[in-house]
Amino acid sequence: MEVVIVPDAEAGGRLVAEAVVRLLGHRPDALLGVATGSTPLPVYQALAATAAAGGADLSRVRVAQLDEYVGLPAGHPESYRSVLEREVLAPLGLGPEAFLGPDSTAPDVAAACREYERALATAGGVDLQLLGIGSDGHIGFNEPGSSLASRTRIKTLTERTRGDNARYFGGDPGRVPRHVITQGIGTILEARHVVLLATGPNKADALAAAVEGPLAARCPASALQLHPHATVVADEAAASKLTLAGYYRHVFAGKPDWQHL
Repeated sequence: MEVVIVPDAEAGGRLVAEAVVRLLGHRPDALLGVATGSTPLPVYQALAATAAAGGADLSRVRVAQLDEYVGLPAGHPESYRSVLEREVLAPLGLGPEAFLGPDSTAPDVAAACREYERALATAGGVDLQLLGIGSDGHIGFNEPGSSLASRTRIKTLTERTRGDNARYFGGDPGRVPRHVITQGIGTILEARHVVLLATGPNKADALAAAVEGPLAARCPASALQLHPHATVVADEAAASKLTLAGYYRHVFAGKPDWQHL
């Protein structure tokens, strides 16, 4: 696992966007796994700016959804599909044909989860998966206690996560759906490159547990320790509890020019 400490969220966004642009240079139709929330926004903004300046061709890129609320009607402004349409598809100039996501309104949600697994496989798998990390260490909506081999499935959110997400629902945790579809940890680990972004002091404990703690279901993000190509990009605040921060800085500063994220 490579850990890169950056000054702030914007610097992290630019760094990850550069990695995406390099990927598209040799795989123009790459499947990019996208996450919602405020953390990955600087990546999408940097990608849109690069494309607008002629520095990247995003016309063939495809995007795959990490997770989705169950129970919100189609087109609800806080459904993750709607959020991704606003924050990823529209800014990058992509149409609905570039999008892969689970059907969270299907009568049989379990069958929809299995169908999404098949769709990801048919698409060739995710080339680069963007992740955030929850304050309790969750990735996607794989809450603490999730199987490290889990596949796309329905999950029940913890009250902590519902409270964290209440800001998108008028500050009322009661309006946050209780259930979600999420790619499982085993599904996430099949991406060829996984990039976890962490910003802000409220992510410091979870990030330290994920990177330097034991591999444990209590901290789902710790499963990334098993991935052959996992990158963590953290701002100074999120990295503040990493005991090996000095080493991570030393390694990144000494990387040869040809070796990218």
